[in-house]
Amino acid sequence: MVKLLDANISQNISYSGGISIPLTTTPQLFGSLGLSTEGAGANIRTQFTATVALSSLATVAVPITISIYRGVGPQRVLIYSATETAVAAGVLQVSSRSIITVTGADYRPPSPESFLVYQAFISIPSGVALAPTRTGPESFNAAVYSD
Repeated sequence: MVKLLDANISQNISYSGGISIPLTTTPQLFGSLGLSTEGAGANIRTQFTATVALSSLATVAVPITISIYRGVGPQRVLIYSATETAVAAGVLQVSSRSIITVTGADYRPPSPESFLVYQAFISIPSGVALAPTRTGPESFNAAVYSD
């Protein structure tokens, strides 16, 4: 029987227009959370969802990468990465908006000291001159299960 061990959410901003942070080639942290694996049985797995809203003032196709890591610092492990080309469908100086949501899983992660940490980052890998801006909402949530 599957058992829910823990669930958590990192809500960076809860509403539209709450922030104005241009994307860069350097990955920007927008969500971080920890999950307890206390009492876990075999086959631990984590399921997660991340959402980021972006705005742009130009019509341009921009590849945007969302990356999810297990752990922090130089020892962290990339467990999920998705690149979407968001097309800003407005004309110059007319704001267009897109919301990107990703869903993934980390199957059978190690359970160091009965606690797992996950972090979500966003970037534009190609360094487009007309970068979109993070405007909110932004959230990252995860739940960990075991048998």
